[in-house]
Amino acid sequence: MVKIGKIELPEFPLLLAPMEDVSDPPFRRLCKLHGADLMYSEFISSEGLIRDAIKSRQKLDIFDYERPVGIQIFGGDEEAMEMSAKIVDTVQPDLVDINFGCPVKKVVCKGAGAGVLKDVDLMVRLTKAVIKGTNLPVTVKTRLGWDESSINIDEVAERLQDVGVQALTVHARTRAQMYKGHSDWSHIERVKNNPRITMPIFGNGDIDSPEKALEYKNKYGLDGMMIGRAAIGYPWIFDEIKHYFKTGERLAAPNINDRVEAARNHLIWSMEWKGEHVGIVEMRRHYTNYFKGIPHFKEHRNKLVTLNDHNALLAVFDEIKQDYAGQLI
Repeated sequence: MVKIGKIELPEFPLLLAPMEDVSDPPFRRLCKLHGADLMYSEFISSEGLIRDAIKSRQKLDIFDYERPVGIQIFGGDEEAMEMSAKIVDTVQPDLVDINFGCPVKKVVCKGAGAGVLKDVDLMVRLTKAVIKGTNLPVTVKTRLGWDESSINIDEVAERLQDVGVQALTVHARTRAQMYKGHSDWSHIERVKNNPRITMPIFGNGDIDSPEKALEYKNKYGLDGMMIGRAAIGYPWIFDEIKHYFKTGERLAAPNINDRVEAARNHLIWSMEWKGEHVGIVEMRRHYTNYFKGIPHFKEHRNKLVTLNDHNALLAVFDEIKQDYAGQLI
């Protein structure tokens, strides 16, 4: 069993990564249904929360069926981080996570996300401010360092634990790598093997199959792993990995009915949460992933990304099931 504060997770939990414009409540609900053990909100700007920005506030929505769930915040100002932690506290997630890993330029330029990797003293001050502002467990997600010549995850892990961080997730790339090149989990393994480190250490980066998940589990000896891009349009990844861990065998791939059901549920839950129009429009980015690899799908996809009526969209799902009935995909 893995513990974060009072949160009890199964042995070697699978975490869903916080992904901007992806990890909203409808998507999290699907991933929970298919085996995710711990999930996080999209990352939320501390400044946006304090300004009462509508989009930032909406990201605070959590539901009991998805627990345990964390809310992730980012920012570069200590006072704003403390105040935003107090706001997060009021909606009672299970934990607060700090994003010190986002490599996107508009975040880094504000001295937030992975930009903080260049100033570990600031990282520690920001973390202490969040801990001061909440009664919840505080965790951190970060990267190996700013670039290959300044990998500082060993120092970061020790100093964050020393001020009270209760779990650390490391994306095994530097900020300079963005999402390119190969991740290097050996650095996370070194952190885990540091006798000073007692908090759970989770790895993130390039887990896209049950085989790779088992290989990395056995090779690096971490406490669990976080999955991001591989879950987009494919929430079954969590069930598949867990089944492979237990049996050494792959679950059957989702068939057309499974894919349609997932996409339909995602659409319905998106409309319920965001309103019909926004739910329909924002769902369009997901269809390519749900139906990836299905032959001769262009006509159906064009309908899914252009229709604006939910009944018409639900009819398209029925068409897809009918047109591909009995086919192996």
